[in-house]
Parts: sequence; structure tokens; C-alpha cells
Amino acid sequence: MSATATRLRRLATAAVAVTACGGAILLTPSVSSNDRSSGHATVESLRRTISDPSAVVPSRAAQESALIGSKSDNPLDILVVGGGATGCGVALDAASRGLRVGLVEREDFSSGTSSRSTKLIHGGVRYLEKAVFNLDYGQLKLVFHALEERKQVIENAPHLCHALPCMTPCFDWFEVVYFWMGLKMYDLVAGRRLLHLSRYYSAQESIELFPTLAKRGNNKSLRGTVVYYDGQMNDSRLNVGLACTAALAGAAVLNHAEVVSLIKDEDTQRVIGARIRDNLSGQEFDAYAKVVVNAAGPFCDALRKMANKDALSMICPSSGVHVVLPDYYSPEGMGLIVPKTKDGRVVFMLPWLGRTIAGTTDSSTSITPLPEPHEDEIQFILDAICDYLNVKVRRTDVLSAWSGIRPLAVDPNAKSTESISRDHVVSEDYPGLVTITGGKWTTYRSMAEDAVNAAIKSGKLSPSNECITSNLRLIGGDGWEPSLFTVLAQQYVRMKKSHGGKVVPGVMDAAAAKHLSHAYGTLAERVATIAQNENLGKRLAHGYPYLEAEVAYCARNEYCESAVDFLARRSRLAFLETDAASHALPRVIEILASEHKWDKARQKEEMQKAKEFLETFKSSKNAQFHDGKHK
Repeated sequence: MSATATRLRRLATAAVAVTACGGAILLTPSVSSNDRSSGHATVESLRRTISDPSAVVPSRAAQESALIGSKSDNPLDILVVGGGATGCGVALDAASRGLRVGLVEREDFSSGTSSRSTKLIHGGVRYLEKAVFNLDYGQLKLVFHALEERKQVIENAPHLCHALPCMTPCFDWFEVVYFWMGLKMYDLVAGRRLLHLSRYYSAQESIELFPTLAKRGNNKSLRGTVVYYDGQMNDSRLNVGLACTAALAGAAVLNHAEVVSLIKDEDTQRVIGARIRDNLSGQEFDAYAKVVVNAAGPFCDALRKMANKDALSMICPSSGVHVVLPDYYSPEGMGLIVPKTKDGRVVFMLPWLGRTIAGTTDSSTSITPLPEPHEDEIQFILDAICDYLNVKVRRTDVLSAWSGIRPLAVDPNAKSTESISRDHVVSEDYPGLVTITGGKWTTYRSMAEDAVNAAIKSGKLSPSNECITSNLRLIGGDGWEPSLFTVLAQQYVRMKKSHGGKVVPGVMDAAAAKHLSHAYGTLAERVATIAQNENLGKRLAHGYPYLEAEVAYCARNEYCESAVDFLARRSRLAFLETDAASHALPRVIEILASEHKWDKARQKEEMQKAKEFLETFKSSKNAQFHDGKHK
């Protein structure tokens, strides 16, 4: 009880401070020049700051001022370009080593590939299969490395990540033995990083665990299933958590800020900074740094060609399409993964945030800021899962569908480019510009570590300590327990404004409390306080736990600068159901307008941009398709 009371007292203090300052608290960067004299003091100071439930990130204006303040005679150590998982990981890693860091992102944190992932944190079962059959030690190293990182990602953000059992159906006894042995080997390779042991279930047990699983497939009877464990995450919230943790560590992170050109030293031609445009205000400014780290994902070649127009491309873009279906397609807490369909592709169905996510495709594509799924890709996924389910698969059940671009990498310094790497590549093919690309979400932390190491070498930087991110909880993660939602349910109410303006109390039900706990971790009480004290306790969309209070909280504390920022990345409504996101849009804009003091013109612009964005998510409501097999 005393721990809860202490937490509430801290929150009350923070709430008073927020009110007194009009919601804008400037937090002094935790990595000060004095701290840098002692690496241990810096690390401990940083951990305390990140775990403090009353800590508030610096305002966006303060972050922009910090970037503008970097001059040629007083540059940043590192300027990161790209606010995806890798870029924010680089910013956090570098800042936690006591370096002066800035980060700019053209759109929003996680607006690209990082929010459009499979939502799995996995070691790579397929890589293990290749390693065994091809006697490929390189593939085996990839699996070892990914399994190590998988465990660390889950431990560093326990509120946003969890272990997920995945079922592999077997339709003959050879498949039973093959998958059982393969997944036991996966357990063995994981070693101390193991989440849970894999095991075999009979056909009857499997149907009980996954009621919609077909009893027959490819004209064969189900012989059983093998269940193994990988991790699952809320990808964009994890990415935003990285950005906010980096900000608490002293990094100046700025979303909606675009690099328009690189600055070079007139004598040596080394890259020494970038010309940046704030896409919200239109203002342009120069930011100087000893090293620029290019973490722009699929767009990293565009930045490399700003330095050298003749640079060879590193990216082979691949499209991954996913569809979201109603919850009854898969049970809560059990996924279905088919390693090899009849045409040789992998297909899966996973429970995610109360719905079912199915995918995926892997086809070449062009690079575009807003990729859209093609109808034939959606139909392929529906066809593939249809073979393994006893439920009628209908195109009209698709609540949302999206496409993400995987930045598969080719090392420009490699002698042969015939093999496209699923691993990451770090390259400095132009002085002062270090590029990190490729890899996958699971290994973002070690990718960032490699990039920072390369930047330190390139810029002859002097960090105060070694990399500590393997054991650094993200904001909201330290002290979080799965039972936190009970505190929210018991101690808070949702005060809601009716259409007539009357304020009525509502219960903080278990669904809303669990959602807040998992989305915000130990900071969930701050959101609940807004719902209770500012009459923002109403749900934004029917059937979903997202509250009005979250819009205000994210605007104040998570650099949420547009309606799309909230609908797609702070909440996941756009990904879960396009129609529900459309219904919530006017109220989201209304709250953001109040928080950011938008005029009518800006509100109208936000409405238009959000509608255009949602049209790229091909649900059954906003896609033109001809019903054939999946009526």
C-alpha cells in the first residue's frame, strides 16, 4: 500500500506542476556535463530519471532550440536522421553513453516500416532451418543473436512486449516429427534465453486450444500441432517509448523535421551537419554534428545520394502486407504459423490487441512514403489462411490492411551483391556519414550499438561509458507489474461529458484499465488522472478501449503533433479498424486543437490529411474489390 501511496504522491506533484506551467515542463537533460566526469554517476542518474513516474520529456520547442543551438564551433556529437526503431535506438544508445545527440524524423516516430511490422519479436525459426540443412554457420549466428536480443527487448519494455505461443499444424506424422525436432532445437539454441518450452498437442487438444483450426488440410487429417514461443509487441508504441526515453536521456529528438541537404566541410568535404526544415512551421535551420548517422530505413539511399550523387544503392525494397480480421478468427493468446504453404510461403494468424492479424507477403516493390496493399496481395493472404481454418474467410471481414517496406540491405563495400542480407549493414562510404540499414525489429538494439560504435570511431568521440542499453528499461517499464491495471480499476473513474454537456462518472472497467497499463506502463495513472480530473474519460470508438484522455496525454508527453500521429502510432486504431478510426477522427482533432491551439484552417487540413492516410488502409469499407471466393 505504501508503494502505491508514494506513486500517487509523485503523480499529484507532477499534476500540480503541469497545471502551474500550462502543461509544459522543461526537463533538464539528465546527461549533464558534470555527470560526464563520472560514467557510473551518469548511468545511475539516467536510470533514476527514466524510472521516475513524474519525469516529463522536454517540449518540442525546447528540442528544436537544442538542435538550432548546435553550431559549427559547438557541434553535436551525433545527429541521427530517421525516427524508426533503429534511429531512436541509436539516439538512446548514444545519449546513454554521455554523448550530445540530436535526431530528426521527416514524418513521425515509427511512421514508416517500424509501425507496419508483423508485431513479432522472433529469433528466426526459418534461419535455423537454413543453418541446419545448409550447414551455414552464418545463419546459426543470426539465430543465436536474435534470440539474445528477443529476450532483452521483452525485459526492457515488459508492458509493451510478451511471450506468445504459436501453433504449427501437422497433417502427417512426418511433419509432427520434423517440426517437433526443429522446434526443440530452437529451444536448445535459445538456452537461458528460452521463453517457454515447445511441446506437441494431439489433434483433439489442438482443436480445444484453437477452435477455428481445420481438422483437414490438403486432403489430409490433422495429426496434431507443435506449439513454440516467440515474442509479440506493440511496435509503434515501443518506438515512441524509445524516442521519449532518448529525450529523457538528453537527446534532442524532433519529429516532423526533414533533412533538405547535408552540410560539408569546405576543405575536407566531410559531412558536418544538415539543413533541416520543420515541416510544421516551415522554418529551416542548420544543425551541426561531428557525425551524421543515416537511419532512414527504406529512404537511406536518398540521404546517401545527398552526400554523393553517384552512390550505389544499398536498399532492395520488399513489400510486406498484413490484414486485420475480427477476434473470432483466432483465440486470445494463441497464434497459428504455417512455415510452408503449398506454394512455399510462410503464413500466420496472430491475436493482437483484441483482433487477429494475418500475413504476410514478400514481394519486390517501389519506395514510397505511403505504401498501399494491392488487392491480389490481400486475396493471397485470405486464400492462404482459408486452407487451415474451419471458418468462412470473407473479404468483407477485413477491418484494415496495410503494406510496409522492408529495407533489405546490400553492403556497398561487398565484392559480391548477389546475396541480399536479412542481417544489418553498417557502412561509412562517405566521410562523416555512417549508414545503418537492414536487420529487423528484434535486433534494433544491437544494430544501434553497432552504429554508435562506428560513429564513435568515425568522429573520434569520447563517450563517458560503454553501451548500457542491453539492461536499460524504457520509459514506463521499470517497476511495471501485470497487476497494475487493478490499481487503475479500483482507484480511478472515467468522468465523461454527455452530448448535453453534463458530466457523468463511468467505471474504469477492466478492458480500459488493462489497455492503459499495457500501453503506458507505470505512467498509466497519469492518463487515468486526466480521464478523471479533466472529464476526458469517454471512449473514442465503440468496441475499443482508447480514451479521450490519451489524446491529451500524448499531445503533452509523447510529441503527438497530428491526428494521424495519434490514430496510427500513439493508439493503433488505424491499424485495427479503419472505420473505427474514421469515426474517432473528429473528436481526436477537437482535443488536439485544444492542446496545440490550432485554428480552423489547421483543423480542416488535419481532417483532409487523416482521411487520405486512412484510405491507404484497404479495409472492406474503403477498397474496391470484386467478391469471388471470399464473399
